[in-house]
Amino acid sequence: MKTRIKDLRTDKDLTQTQVAEAIGITQRKYSYLETGKQQWPDELLARLAEFYQTSVDYLLCLTDDTRPYPRKKRK
Repeated sequence: MKTRIKDLRTDKDLTQTQVAEAIGITQRKYSYLETGKQQWPDELLARLAEFYQTSVDYLLCLTDDTRPYPRKKRK
């Protein structure tokens, strides 16, 4: 599946290590995910979308709208 994950990282001049640390995984794990050797778990996609301030749909090329979805208000 095509994603924008590597493009977002390189556009911001970030290393795999920097992004991996930001979302709480190792660089090796991040490399496997970014290269498609492993699939992205939902939780990590959500963390990555929050890190880049976008939506999971944008990361997965399901939309071209970069804006994140509005958060639900917690009670």
